[in-house]
Amino acid sequence: MDMRLQFLESFFADGSDGQRYKVCAYDRLARTEGAAGVESWEPTGQVEYRLSDGRLVDARPDGTLRISGGDVTITSAESAAAQEGAA
Repeated sequence: MDMRLQFLESFFADGSDGQRYKVCAYDRLARTEGAAGVESWEPTGQVEYRLSDGRLVDARPDGTLRISGGDVTITSAESAAAQEGAA
């Protein structure tokens, strides 16, 4: 199945390694053939996260993000601010 990414949003996140990262969220689109053989792209409902340098970011079930292939977890600045406000 052919896939395409459509940009949704970007945000800054702080890594457990002390660095700040720009994370981009993309909607995965799948190619479908419409009426009269016209190509179209439909959302799959899956969101893919990547760093601005292209590295893949894994979204965990608990809501945390981890840079794929490493041990660095990242937390968005908004999430961190919300947690501090709740404490």
